[in-house]
Amino acid sequence: MDDDLPKTLYVGNLSRDVTEILILQLFTQIGPCKSCKMITEHTTTDPYCFVEFFEHRDAAATLAAMNGRKILGKEVKVNWATTPSSQKKDTSNHYHVFVGDLNPDITTEDIKAAFAPFGSISDARVVKDMTTGKSKGYGFVSFYNKLDAETAIQHMGGQWLGGRPIRTNWATRKPPAPKSVQESSSKQLRFEDVVNQSSPQNCTVYCGGIQSGLTDQLMRQTFSDFGQIMEIRVFPDKGYLLLGFQLMTVQPMRLSL
Repeated sequence: MDDDLPKTLYVGNLSRDVTEILILQLFTQIGPCKSCKMITEHTTTDPYCFVEFFEHRDAAATLAAMNGRKILGKEVKVNWATTPSSQKKDTSNHYHVFVGDLNPDITTEDIKAAFAPFGSISDARVVKDMTTGKSKGYGFVSFYNKLDAETAIQHMGGQWLGGRPIRTNWATRKPPAPKSVQESSSKQLRFEDVVNQSSPQNCTVYCGGIQSGLTDQLMRQTFSDFGQIMEIRVFPDKGYLLLGFQLMTVQPMRLSL
């Protein structure tokens, strides 16, 4: 039912020369707009505005078409407007996706933008520690449509976001608190457990315990038999590397170098 779907967009990172009239002229080319409200009173930040559409489908099409486009020389950010907490809709019957292994720098807006191509998002958030205000490394994205959520889980699992591959699944329960390095090292997962927990779309292989002397050529010689290697990222200061294989070519592997 279209009345339950969002129709208002947030448009940020605007040039100070952008006006409500200009925004309406641009956005109404995609779909009829009901209103545009420009916010300019914050002198320390760039102006932004809220554009309300008559139809959800026109708002969704505008989000996809205008996010990242340049208006008067500035690349604008377009997303669904955040509903005030007092007016938040009940999303308990929506379809919730768990997003894990997030880079600490990833924000709520980042995961919204990453998952927006898969369908209409009713809510999204990166979970933060209440004491420090820092990300806990996971978040949630809620979709109105179950098929959209399923598609997002299938395609985003193992994809790179903020410099590292993320993990996706149905948000069926509250994820456990991250374990300390000592706790993690004391309990070793079996190879079969790791395979079963991985997304079918995840073709990124983690290799830890690196000492020194590893080269790109050596890694390609060692791992090329398991599939076509698309990317190698070495993190010498942290003692590990990541191997990215082409989808559908990687074979199960267990190596001890």
